[in-house]
Amino acid sequence: MGRPDSIPHIAIKGRGSTTHIAGRFESTVSEAVDDGWQAEESEEFLAPRLRTEVRAETARSIISRNNSPDVGFSQSVNPYRGCEHGCSYCFARPSHAYLNLSPGLDFETKLFAKTNAAQLLRKELSKPSYVPQPIALGINTDSYQPIERKFKLTRQLIEVMLETRHPFSLITKNALVERDIDLLAPLAEQNLVSVHFSVTSLDPHLSSKLEPRAAAPHARLRAMRRLHEAGIPVGVMVAPVIPWINDAELEAVLEAARDAGASSAGYVLLRLPLEVAPLFRDWLETHYPDRATHVMSTINQLRGGKDYDSQFGTRMRGQGVYADLLSNRFKLARRRLGFNAQNSHWPKLDCTKFERPAPPKADSPQGSLF
Repeated sequence: MGRPDSIPHIAIKGRGSTTHIAGRFESTVSEAVDDGWQAEESEEFLAPRLRTEVRAETARSIISRNNSPDVGFSQSVNPYRGCEHGCSYCFARPSHAYLNLSPGLDFETKLFAKTNAAQLLRKELSKPSYVPQPIALGINTDSYQPIERKFKLTRQLIEVMLETRHPFSLITKNALVERDIDLLAPLAEQNLVSVHFSVTSLDPHLSSKLEPRAAAPHARLRAMRRLHEAGIPVGVMVAPVIPWINDAELEAVLEAARDAGASSAGYVLLRLPLEVAPLFRDWLETHYPDRATHVMSTINQLRGGKDYDSQFGTRMRGQGVYADLLSNRFKLARRRLGFNAQNSHWPKLDCTKFERPAPPKADSPQGSLF
């Protein structure tokens, strides 16, 4: 769903989306229409300031499992639904449609905190049938997004991992991860954890447009260095790489991360599933109208003429000349900078130290965090 060209694209301070785009399950859809009344832009199109709302959610399960060949893990845990970072390109945005909420502004302003996450994880790990495999923490939405500072659900999950000696990896755009060095360091000593930072750009102005409430690039690199100095293995993900927006920075980001202590590296090409495609097109028209057509033309070339192709094996890398050039650039830079040579950026963690917790006697009622 688009908007008439005559209706301007207005950025909302601190938000990645500019609209409450309807989800694909909505029975009714509203659409902006230019009625011909040319009011002053400052009056008619003044971008609103939106507050973040967080609702408590009692989850029924906490470990999600997958068999995708494109990712280096088979199970993940997400303590939050929705993400305040507001990344315009986030592949998880369409999941808000299942809640009858907009994958646009609702995804970054109407959040859900799984208040019983740690208790559920302990219960899952206590089952006799559970076989330990590394858990990826905070994959669908960032487990260290700003609301974690108050609710500390991620810290509670890590406390369970430490208690049970369960291996896990996490990826984040937030320097708040420094808060938990006291838990991560002893886990690292036993080869039970690795931490990855997603860095899309070294330019704070571009970063503030792409991911308005994530930590600034220099703050992520500082956090990476501090974790490295504490003995915690760190890696970098240049994700996503966006043609003609941040692709020229690939080598510079990898070098800066290497200097900050990263020992592994990976990259992911921009993905635009479902409602993400029109949201990203809107973001381009808002911030880079002069190159929006060129960006989307290249993306279509990478995706067989479409905005997105979900085919395993190519959805993370794309196909064609541009994709091949990007892959070669990454391989050359990885070799030159001395990153681990293995193809996967997810290091091997030790599953043999796992200590199964005692089964909970009963599910205790969860108090509100609000």
